[in-house]
Amino acid sequence: MSPAGTGRKLVIVESPAKAKTIAGYLGADWDVEASVGHIRDIPTPSEMPADIKKGPFGRFGVDVDNDFEPYYVVDADKKKKVRELKAALKNADELYLATDEDREGEAIAWHLLETLQPRVPVKRMVFHEITKEAIQRAAANTRDLDTALVDAQETRRILDRLYGYEISPVLWRKVKAGLSAGRVQSVATRMVVERERERMAFRSANYWDVEGEFTPGAESQAFTARLTGVDGRRVATGRDFGDDGRLKGDVAHLDEGTATGIAHAVMAADVTVTSVAEKPYTRRPSAPFTTSTLQQEASRKLRLSSKNAMRVAQRLYENGYITYMRTDSTALSQSALTAARQQARDLYGADYVPDAPRNYAKKVKNAQEAHEAIRPAGDRFRTPAQVAGELRGDEFALYELIWKRTIASQMADAKGSTATVKLGATLDREAPAERVEFTASGTVITFRGFLAAYEEGRDEQRNATTDEERRLPRMGESTALTTLRAEADGHDTSPPARYTEATLVKAMEEKGIGRPSTYASTIGTIQDRGYVSNRGNALVPSWLAFAVTRLMEEHFTRLVDYDFTASMEEDLDEIAGGNAQRATWLKRFYFGDEARSSQGLRDLVADLGEIDARGISTIEIGDGIVVRVGRYGPYVEEVAPAGVDPETGEISDAYAGDSASADGTPATPRRATINDDIAPDEMTPEKARELLATAADDGRVLGQDPENGRDIVAKAGRYGPYVTEVLPEEVAALKGKNKVKPRTASLFKDMDLATLDLETALKLLSLPRVVGVTTEKVTNEDGTEGEKQVEITAQNGRYGPYLKKGTDSRSLTTEQQLFDITLEEAEAIYAQPKQRGRAAAKPPLKEFGPDPVSGRPVVVKDGRFGEYVTDGETNATLRRDDDLETLTQERAFELLAEKRAKGPTTRKRAAKKTTKKATTKKAAAKKATAKKATKKA
Repeated sequence: MSPAGTGRKLVIVESPAKAKTIAGYLGADWDVEASVGHIRDIPTPSEMPADIKKGPFGRFGVDVDNDFEPYYVVDADKKKKVRELKAALKNADELYLATDEDREGEAIAWHLLETLQPRVPVKRMVFHEITKEAIQRAAANTRDLDTALVDAQETRRILDRLYGYEISPVLWRKVKAGLSAGRVQSVATRMVVERERERMAFRSANYWDVEGEFTPGAESQAFTARLTGVDGRRVATGRDFGDDGRLKGDVAHLDEGTATGIAHAVMAADVTVTSVAEKPYTRRPSAPFTTSTLQQEASRKLRLSSKNAMRVAQRLYENGYITYMRTDSTALSQSALTAARQQARDLYGADYVPDAPRNYAKKVKNAQEAHEAIRPAGDRFRTPAQVAGELRGDEFALYELIWKRTIASQMADAKGSTATVKLGATLDREAPAERVEFTASGTVITFRGFLAAYEEGRDEQRNATTDEERRLPRMGESTALTTLRAEADGHDTSPPARYTEATLVKAMEEKGIGRPSTYASTIGTIQDRGYVSNRGNALVPSWLAFAVTRLMEEHFTRLVDYDFTASMEEDLDEIAGGNAQRATWLKRFYFGDEARSSQGLRDLVADLGEIDARGISTIEIGDGIVVRVGRYGPYVEEVAPAGVDPETGEISDAYAGDSASADGTPATPRRATINDDIAPDEMTPEKARELLATAADDGRVLGQDPENGRDIVAKAGRYGPYVTEVLPEEVAALKGKNKVKPRTASLFKDMDLATLDLETALKLLSLPRVVGVTTEKVTNEDGTEGEKQVEITAQNGRYGPYLKKGTDSRSLTTEQQLFDITLEEAEAIYAQPKQRGRAAAKPPLKEFGPDPVSGRPVVVKDGRFGEYVTDGETNATLRRDDDLETLTQERAFELLAEKRAKGPTTRKRAAKKTTKKATTKKAAAKKATAKKATKKA
């Protein structure tokens, strides 16, 4: 670097990737450095110097009696970075703080200013996209540091420290050591738990309906219609039942007999059209992406978690492909509107672009994270085809999603018409009803508009009806119909759907809980803490989450109240706008407000004696069964007297227990550990008694090992059913080097604990099994080649069955192979190249001749989303009616032709052209970058 006084300018950003991109857009007299995230934070008490720890900062790192002044220290792993930045600053005549434009970025810039103490002019440089034009424009139009934004972010940081340090110790003492509480995470956990409670309280109801297939004539198209009315009353559907299984309102509830009788009678009745209604259909495009809608759509369409979606978006932003990804604004700049409209016009035609740009009103209060929606960067958008050679995998898929959404947001409405036809029939006297009515609807899209580019995904909805695009045959009132089919169909009502990451983000946004920058980290936190786990896409709360949520609801009600949590976000917005003072607000939150008769956080945690730790950790299941959250995990316990019906108090064989005494009272409560694979809503009294019967604390003795005479016991443990041997007392008492561990083995997935026999248990305990000894070539010390004998073993591990030869492991396809695989088969597996990452491609399911358009051979493959036909250029998913066994060559060519006719689409196929060497280098670069990167607090 040149000495000061030569006009050099130092720019500091957060990430090395951003620094590298920006450096290429500025001149030779600019130096760009990265702080790698935050450089300082409030330390934990254990990290504080002894003299500070004894003072007012010792408890929280915040002096609550002196306007909540925080004590900041430079992170230990950032001291070297601070020295480097100070050295760079000595050679600069100006300092540009170019951190992100949101509150957190403003706070990072303030911390840099406070730590570096520059003696040169300081300018705040902000931008929401990393393109040459945007960076140069930002460098020429700087501003001062926004102290109100800094105050809002610091208030959030201090608030979270006070909340966590006051509430978490309560959880340690009353629930379980090591737990944590958080202002947003505790509320998000409560939302997931409340949904599971609804599922636990849900009672299914059964109802029937009738579907008919009709046609107005032999030459006309047939259509389906559903029974909607019986003798003037509407037929009950799933939405007519409450969660208690009871019917709501005056509707006709059909049972199997009634529905079957109506179906038979309809076949013999005269059915006519009673009314035909047609109305215009219009559908508007969705707004451009905000942080929350991007996470939701990435979950639906790309199967990306919130955390992964934001990680990919961060990379796209830092490398100049998209605008800033933490935003709750749906607005587009004038240049972006022009670019989107022009690109839509070029790709789809002028008819697909409305006369005026579309502007979208923001539905969420206090949009403040950034001024523009997430869109492709630049004044001219690059199409997915133009970036296909630069982006790979998830990065390409997410960019394509953002591009499509942005273009579609400025396209014309989809238009069409929706026809609703009602059919009537009078049944014979022996039928269960006299007059019935059927209804059919069909929507025809006459102008696709924005649908030509993009259609938003939909979350699974409870009791949702299919809204399919179909054309009904032309009919008029009194048209006589021929009944081709009439069938009765039974249904059971569904419980409320669990949250997915996408729907939880949507619900948090609607309630005003958290901010765009916190959604992904909040969901990640409640998963990491063991409060929530994933079952497929669904979020399932643990029993631990039930205990924590109950404690918070009963003793810290206001802190997990949705409205109160949302109001805190609004208060932070007031501070960010300069309309409220940080110290005043924190005093009211922590010490309370006498004028409003509200308790502060300090008073809420003052008296913990009234919290019943056992009661908090007990969840009633019913029939005298409870679940308790213990020190070593959850377990089910029978608390009602065995042999006594908890409803009536009378002796009943259904409640008789083996351990009951003469008066029906159990000598000791029966208990059983709950496996992690049992969701809370699956823990019914019947399931609990099954666990109690098959997994008593001492397990079920299967017999004795003929080799040593030890008992072999089958048990149900926290991580699933297993078998173990019972060591003699003198052996079990040994300690230290002489200590002997009992042999233990998990059951296979297809094994049942209740029916497990001794022979199978002994086979499990024999693992790992020595498959055989193989010869392996080695290089001797003198450089000559030799051979050595290596043992191959079959083992069952955490991630399934596998073979092990020295340090080389290979996965097996089934658990049964652990017992059956031969040495020759094992050697054949090791002869194959080791698969890393994705498995080898599957062979085609079916092969056809060359496609008449592309000339390439056509095959059928099994993909991630089902079977599809491809010629290597175009992929077409098989339709529901297409059967692989009967699929013809002509039908395969037809599917490909239909897919091509839909218009231009961008393929991810280019991502596969990278060589293995390039992929390895990219992975190594990512790993190196990840080591350098520091997560924002």
